[in-house]
Amino acid sequence: MAQRLATEYVKATLQMTEFQMKQFLLTADTCFISHRVKILGGGEQEIVLEEAGGEEVHLSFQQRGSIYVCALSCRIVNPHLNNAIRKLFVTYKGTGTVNRIYQGFTMVYVYENGSVRRISEVTPLGCKLVYQHKHSLAEMMRLYKSDAVEQEIESLRITINRLLDQRNRVCRNEENQEIQEIDRNLARITRKLFELEA
Repeated sequence: MAQRLATEYVKATLQMTEFQMKQFLLTADTCFISHRVKILGGGEQEIVLEEAGGEEVHLSFQQRGSIYVCALSCRIVNPHLNNAIRKLFVTYKGTGTVNRIYQGFTMVYVYENGSVRRISEVTPLGCKLVYQHKHSLAEMMRLYKSDAVEQEIESLRITINRLLDQRNRVCRNEENQEIQEIDRNLARITRKLFELEA
């Protein structure tokens, strides 16, 4: 089995409430990792996780109402520190890209709300898709129950009826330019309606 050399978090974010942050801090210290908290101006906090060998990760949290948001971009080598950040990222539903770097290749994980959505293997020869998230049953049911397309179709039909009524009124007055404009709008909307109904 290949040994991981490092893990990179690229433009990753996670959110937690004040209660969740306190709980995290209670469990952050282990025999391998310690933490310290720095209070910065404007409601910001920086949590520094430090491994016994000296490697550190700085987590900067900005307070937005009752939520603390952390933007995370770092490279971690130590396995204990890596494990702590991985648990934090998954538990608090992180979103972003995580690169797991091995000798000769990198596994790129794309997370959304703590779940893996895509895994790719990147080598000097190129990129290969390993896994792609498929819609879950709940997502499929939500899409199935969605009636946004039906509502748009109904709106287009109402617009077509209004334009036809307008065209009938204009025909009586025989204003050619206005009829051409109405016909262009009818053609565009009818095309859109045909696409939606297909």
